[in-house]
Amino acid sequence: MRKDYNLEKRRLVIGGFVVAIVLIYIARLVQLQVLDSTYKANADSNAFMEKVLYPSRGLIYDRNDSLVVYNVPEYDLVMIPKDVAQFDTIDFCNTLQISREELETRLQEMKKSRSYSAFTQQVLMNHLTPEDYGRLQEKLYRFPGFFVVQRILRQYNYPVAANVLGDIREVNAKDIENDAYYRPGDYTGDLGIEKSYETWLRGVKGKEILIRDATGKIKGRYNDGADDVAPIAGNNLRLSIDIGLQAYGEMLMQGKVGAIVCIEPKTGEILALVSSPTYDPSLLMGRDRGKNYRNLVNNRLKPLYDRSIMAAYPPGSTFKPTQGLIFLQEGIITTSTVFPCRRGYVNAGLRVGCHGHGSPIPLKPALQTSCNAYFCWGFKYMMDKRSKYGSTGKAFEVWKNHMVSMGYGYKLGIDMPGESRGFIPNTAFYDKIYGEGRWVGQTIISDAIGQGEILATPLQIANLSATIANRGYYITPHVVKNIEGVGVLKKSFERHDTDIDKRYYTDIVEGMRMAVLGGTCTGANIPGLDVCGKTGTAQNPHGRDHSVFMGFAPMNDPKIAVCVYVENAGFGAAYGVPIGALMIQRYLRGNSPGLQARGRAMASRHTISYPKPKKTTGTRIDKNKKQTTSKSTSIGDGSKE
Repeated sequence: MRKDYNLEKRRLVIGGFVVAIVLIYIARLVQLQVLDSTYKANADSNAFMEKVLYPSRGLIYDRNDSLVVYNVPEYDLVMIPKDVAQFDTIDFCNTLQISREELETRLQEMKKSRSYSAFTQQVLMNHLTPEDYGRLQEKLYRFPGFFVVQRILRQYNYPVAANVLGDIREVNAKDIENDAYYRPGDYTGDLGIEKSYETWLRGVKGKEILIRDATGKIKGRYNDGADDVAPIAGNNLRLSIDIGLQAYGEMLMQGKVGAIVCIEPKTGEILALVSSPTYDPSLLMGRDRGKNYRNLVNNRLKPLYDRSIMAAYPPGSTFKPTQGLIFLQEGIITTSTVFPCRRGYVNAGLRVGCHGHGSPIPLKPALQTSCNAYFCWGFKYMMDKRSKYGSTGKAFEVWKNHMVSMGYGYKLGIDMPGESRGFIPNTAFYDKIYGEGRWVGQTIISDAIGQGEILATPLQIANLSATIANRGYYITPHVVKNIEGVGVLKKSFERHDTDIDKRYYTDIVEGMRMAVLGGTCTGANIPGLDVCGKTGTAQNPHGRDHSVFMGFAPMNDPKIAVCVYVENAGFGAAYGVPIGALMIQRYLRGNSPGLQARGRAMASRHTISYPKPKKTTGTRIDKNKKQTTSKSTSIGDGSKE
């Protein structure tokens, strides 16, 4: 009999088709039952409810173990949309004391959220008042699908240090996307150490598994709580901040714009970090946080802007010790080298003004009297010494690298968000403005006295003071002294040695001591404390000059280094010096009625104003004309700095 090959082919095709269908079904079943947990999760959600248990956030203490930030309970009203059955909305709204329209608005906003899911917990209302919570607890059984979650609210023992502490806020979609820890309605650190130490402060969440019946009502804990996980509280922080000194500094800066930074030189621990104007940290907590935050953002004085680490200012004459160190290191001068001062630096038609004092003058008296001419001449000779450097550009790179080693031009790495790097230009910067090889020391002479393009943060200026106090090194500045259960982060003890020979620091220290004993800083001469200091009167093209002071004490056993920067306050001796002296005395000798009285007197002296911009007479570079803006200028007044 003849074999039918066509029939044989059809059998193979049909058989293969059946096998393919069976394999597809098997693959789909494996996907649904083994690989895909969606249906299992939905089934589990019908039988169980996993309730998040939030940990207590870490407490914050100051360096003397005073409790600064602690927690109190607060409550959020949460719902699982798919579990919500019909309920009496009038009763619900009356219980929460909200209108029907407000309820509808909240529900609509919830559904618009990127993280919305009908199967997961969604926050309907947060920051319930104790009264709201009490009324709701009595009636919660009437509103299936709704329940209350207990969270924590930050409380503050002192109305100070807002810029240091920061605050907490509700997470947004980006936070949830970037960190699997968070879910809608959670809180995270915002600003200050609450942000930079978030992973230590927040702790570890726990969970409680509850059983539902067929109607969705909670019947109790699953497996008698054997599978529950207790939350783990966050780590407590101990700050290096002295909260009493911080409060005193904020009082001194009332009515002023600027900053105070105090550092313990040997450890890099920040004792006070004042930014003014400031605000009470308790404003950014609770139900009114959003409104208060908007008010702070819209405040023209920008209290949320931390001037101590974010603002970049011309350092003025506080820059001169760095120049003395560089000139000594590079062999441009010795301590006996003298330069003329004809009431200023006068050369080739350019004049940078100075006050009257002896001339010619050597290094230490130049620091004592804050002589502009001395440091301008030293800078010019270094920049133009082609026999050593080959060109001005190469000489400037050597100068810049010395400045970087002293902590300028880059972030210091403080353990807080938002630090500015300031600005130290390089050769390429000036080549772009003037053309390669077409500028010399005199072209950028303002750099010698901390003007021109030079910018520094108050933190960098205070760190320079600490570096001089240590005779050539600094520890990375930090505000957290210890993390409970963890210790101190390694980076907080990182030592940075400058590239200046240690022996030259002795000369600079002696010059700064002379400035306090009989120079521009006599207002900081506190008997028995051996204060060393340097003033600055920084030119400001937009109003009055800025008042600046940096110093440390005691001279041979330094325990505190300080920078004070007061915007639009005039001479360094007018505000910078007295505020710096009060901070040093407050820390080294403690509080006293007399010190408080002097502090209140300084607090009553206000400098905040809104001056009209004025045309600068400084030697700041005009990038359009590619030349200095004036042939004659007087930058600061050393006798009054």
